[in-house]
Amino acid sequence: MRMAVAVLVFLALLASDRPAVAQDSTTWRRQENVVYGVVSGVGLVMDVFTPTGPANGLGIVDVLSGAWYSEDAQVRDHLRAKIFDTYCARGYTVFMVRPGSRTVFTAEAMAAHVGRAVAYIRAHAAELRVDPDRLGMTGASAGGHLALLALATQPDLRIRAAALFFPPTDFLEFGTGAPPLDRLGGLLFAGGVAGRTADEVSRKAGEISPARRVTRALPPVLLIHGDADATVPLQQSEKMVRVLKEAGGDARLIVKPGGGHPWMTLPEEVAVMADWFGERLKP
Repeated sequence: MRMAVAVLVFLALLASDRPAVAQDSTTWRRQENVVYGVVSGVGLVMDVFTPTGPANGLGIVDVLSGAWYSEDAQVRDHLRAKIFDTYCARGYTVFMVRPGSRTVFTAEAMAAHVGRAVAYIRAHAAELRVDPDRLGMTGASAGGHLALLALATQPDLRIRAAALFFPPTDFLEFGTGAPPLDRLGGLLFAGGVAGRTADEVSRKAGEISPARRVTRALPPVLLIHGDADATVPLQQSEKMVRVLKEAGGDARLIVKPGGGHPWMTLPEEVAVMADWFGERLKP
């Protein structure tokens, strides 16, 4: 009897800890856990947010990752930022892609998962009611990093434009402080950096740095970054824009005065990104 009561209490605690996330809103309908791939028996999933009003046939791939975790906390962040409300109100379909978490996958693997998600969307474009050649990509922080890494290392991704918030872009030149290599751990190697030499760690850190992987012009990229960001230095976006332009690409940086990581009025900048996508994703 005590065992049964304990189990019921435990289940109640789990339920109370589960975030209350609306499944639909006035602007979107949400289809959860669409499987876009399987890796070593682990399902890779995305949620699809379709507009309740007229659709414009444009798709936005939203890379869901914070500190390289893809969990419910990040979903709440994206809901608070009104990403789905803003895009779906304008007719976009949003694909909230979960690339995995650093406890299981390296950064390179997660970037590859982003590519798999894009391939899935393109292969199922007719049923998803989007133009496979008019896809944009967005993400914030780690999500922005994985999006840029995917764009820089996968030439066949065919994303038309990307708009990202405060992404890490160069782990070997991280602001004015020491590079955070000791904190990257499993992002670099499966099983972490134990037993790896300093040269191996530095080499791999360079390989997952989008600013060091750009060898050609990428699709147009918009970065928005706060000048008071204490987590990811503004220098990270500044360097990425410089590298993209040097490669012949179209890149723009908007600096948010006083903006941290993130800031309270972020939905305003999401609207700026939506306007920017509207221009870049035209037929």
